[in-house]
Amino acid sequence: MRQFFKKTVVYALIASLLSLASPAIVQAEMIGTLAAFESAQRDANLAKLNEVLARDQVREQMRALGVDQAQVEARLAGLTDAELNELAGNLDTLPAGAGILEVVGIVFIVLLILEAVGVLDIFKKFP
Repeated sequence: MRQFFKKTVVYALIASLLSLASPAIVQAEMIGTLAAFESAQRDANLAKLNEVLARDQVREQMRALGVDQAQVEARLAGLTDAELNELAGNLDTLPAGAGILEVVGIVFIVLLILEAVGVLDIFKKFP
């Protein structure tokens, strides 16, 4: 019985030493300039949005609407780079409370002015 135990221990040690000798598989690749720039841009956009969300007025409004701060941060982290870039870019250009009705109204007025001046011929195309 003792001989069997010794053989089992020896075989187990041999198997463990052989598995230690095999190299670990590691994958590495170069980081391109574009990837590094996008990473830096993402960090800058997140910092910009977090700065806006850190304001007292924004926090109070979110609390009044029942939005949890942790949920907002989780959703921001889940945005793609393109969505985050668009959100951060539109943050400064859009006025607070601007809606689709204002945009449609402005476009309609511009089209009416262009029609009156004679640049466009929209209404005469329809019977």
